[in-house]
Amino acid sequence: MPTPNHAFVPPATQTSRPDLQGTFGMAAATHWIATATAQSVLERGGNAFDAAVAGAFVLHVVEPHLNGPGGDLTAVFATAADPTPVVLVGQGPAPAGATPEHYRAEGLDLVPGSGALAATVPGAVDAWLLLLRDHGTWELADVLAPAIGYARDGHPVTAGVVRTITAVQCLFRDHWPTSATQWLPGGTVPVPGDLVRNEALAAVLDRLLDAGDGSGSRTARIDAARSEWAEGFVAEAIDRFVREPHRHASGTDHAGVVRASDLAAFRASYEPAATAEFRGCTIAKTGPWGQGPALLQTLRLLEPLDDALLDPSTSVGAHTIVEAQKLAMADREAFYGDGDVPLDVLLSDAYTDERRALIGERASAELRPGAIAGVERAMPPARTSYSAGDGAGLGEPTVQVARETERAPIAQVAPVAPVAPVAPVAPVEDRGEPFVAPDGETRGDTCHIDVVDRWGNIVSATPSGGWLQSSPTIPELGFCLGTRLQMTWLEPSMASTLRPGERPRTTLTPTLVLRDGVPVAAVGSPGGDQQDQWQLLFLLRWIVGGYTPQQAIDAPALHTTSFPGSFWPRTWEPAGLVVEDRLGDDVIAELEARGHVVTRAGDWSLGRLSCVTRDPATGVLGAAANPRGAQGYAAGR
Repeated sequence: MPTPNHAFVPPATQTSRPDLQGTFGMAAATHWIATATAQSVLERGGNAFDAAVAGAFVLHVVEPHLNGPGGDLTAVFATAADPTPVVLVGQGPAPAGATPEHYRAEGLDLVPGSGALAATVPGAVDAWLLLLRDHGTWELADVLAPAIGYARDGHPVTAGVVRTITAVQCLFRDHWPTSATQWLPGGTVPVPGDLVRNEALAAVLDRLLDAGDGSGSRTARIDAARSEWAEGFVAEAIDRFVREPHRHASGTDHAGVVRASDLAAFRASYEPAATAEFRGCTIAKTGPWGQGPALLQTLRLLEPLDDALLDPSTSVGAHTIVEAQKLAMADREAFYGDGDVPLDVLLSDAYTDERRALIGERASAELRPGAIAGVERAMPPARTSYSAGDGAGLGEPTVQVARETERAPIAQVAPVAPVAPVAPVAPVEDRGEPFVAPDGETRGDTCHIDVVDRWGNIVSATPSGGWLQSSPTIPELGFCLGTRLQMTWLEPSMASTLRPGERPRTTLTPTLVLRDGVPVAAVGSPGGDQQDQWQLLFLLRWIVGGYTPQQAIDAPALHTTSFPGSFWPRTWEPAGLVVEDRLGDDVIAELEARGHVVTRAGDWSLGRLSCVTRDPATGVLGAAANPRGAQGYAAGR
C-alpha cells in the first residue's frame, strides 16, 4: 500500500468502492457491461488486448450517446514482451474536401459542432481491429459476439442515454428523421431500463465477420473485415448519406464532404509515445497532435515544487496546479497540431523554468503562450461568447448551466496572444457534467477502458465521437459520424488550422505510467478539455500524496476553464475555475480571494476516471473506478 505524504491533506479513510487487488486480471471502464465483458474475456483465456477490444465494441452499443463506430480513439499500451509504451492512433484525418474555403463558402466561420461537416474519417473500428490483429489472440467473431448480442437482443438503457435522447427528441423529429427512427422507438423516448436494440449495427458487425469467410488465418480474417469497413459497404453507405443536406450546429443545412475515397485512404497506425519524467515515474501520452503533452508540460512545471504546493485539496495547491495548467493549455493553443511541433523545446528544462516563473500569487485571466525562437505563432480567436443562431450545437464535455450573475454580451476577439486581461465574469460553462440542451447543444462526454492481464499486457484507451446526437443516423449502419473537426480552426496559419488529410488536435488522452521502464498503471477519463486536468489530480495524489488509486479517484476534483475550449463554440472563461463543493468552503473562499472565478459544481460531479495497476515486483494487479454518475465500474481478481 502507498505511504501517505504528510504534506497532503489525508485521504478519506473510507472509499466509495474498494481498491481491487488480485493476480489474474483487472478491467475498468465507464460502463459496467463493458467492464464485465472485458473481464469475461480474461476469464476465458484472452489477453488484455482481446478484452479491451471486446469491451470497446460493447461501449459502442451501451454508451451510444458517448461514442460510436463512426467515432475515433486513442490508446496507449505496452506488451508483456516489450514494456515500451506505444500509441494506437485511431484518430482519422480531415476528409480531402474539408477545406477552410469550402466551409466559408457555406457561410460558416467555425466548423459546426454537429452534422457531417464536422466529421473526420472514422478511425475507431479500424484501430481496434489493428490492435486485435497484432496483439490479441482471439478470433474476431468471438471478440465481437458480446456487442452483436447486445445490439441485436437489446440491453437495459441507462438514464444518461435517456436524458440525451429526451433533450434532442425535437431535433430528431424536426430535422433528423433517421435518428428519430432509431432512438424514438414507437415515436417515444425510452425509459431507463427499457431494452434498446440496434439491429442495423448488429448487421454491420455480422457483415464484417462475413468478409473473412474463407480466409486462411486469423490475421487474414481480421484484415478482410478492415478492408470491408474501409472499402466496402460501410464507406459506400456513408458516402451516399452525407451528400444530403441536413441541420448542423450553425442552425443551417449543409451536406457533408467525407467520401468513400477518404475511408479507403485511411488505416489506423502506431506511434511512439511522448514521455516525460515526474517524481520517479515516466508518464506516456500521445504526441502533440493530441492534447496529451499538455499534461507532460504541466508535470514538468510542477516537478521541482514543494510537495505542499502539489496538493489539490488545499488553496495554495489548487491555485498552483491550475496556474500551471493554464500555461500548458495556452501552449496547446499556440503550438499543438498534426504538424511539426517543437515538443522537445516545450518539455526542456530551460523553457519550463522560464514558464514556471509566470506562476504568481493571483489567478491569471490572460492567455499566455510561450515564445520559441524561429517558430511563428498565430493564436486562435479568444472569444468569451459566440452566437450562431438557433442551431443544435453538439460538442463534447461541458455542462452549460445558468448562473445568478448574468454576463454582459462580449464579442471581443483577440487574434494574437497574449490576450489582454479581461475582467473576470461568472462562467456559464463548467465543462464537467454531461449536458444536452433542448435545441441539441451538447458538451456530451466520452468513454474510457483500461485492462491489465496476468502476463503484464496493459492498455489504456479512450474511444469517443460518433455519439447519437453528433449527426443523423445512417439507417443502413445504425450509427452516425463523429464531430472531431470542430477542434480545428478556419483561420489560416495556426497549428490547428483545418487542413485536408491532417488529424484535428484531439482531446482524447489516455495515460500509461511506468517506473524503472516498466508499466505500473493505465489511467484515463472522459471529459474533453478536462481529461488531463482530472488525470493530473489523480497522478499528484497517487504519486506524490501516497493515496491509493480509489482514494485518488474519490478525492474532490477541480479544473480550469481559462483557455479556449476545443469544442463548438470554442469560447473561454478568463480565470474560470470549477470545483466540487467537497473541496470546502474555506478553500473555495481562499481561491476566490486569489482572483479565481469559481463555479461550484456539486459534491460529486467532476471526473470520470478509471485505472488498472500492476506491481512488477509482486505481480499484484489492481483496479479502481469512478463512483460519480453510478455507472463506471472496475472488476478483477
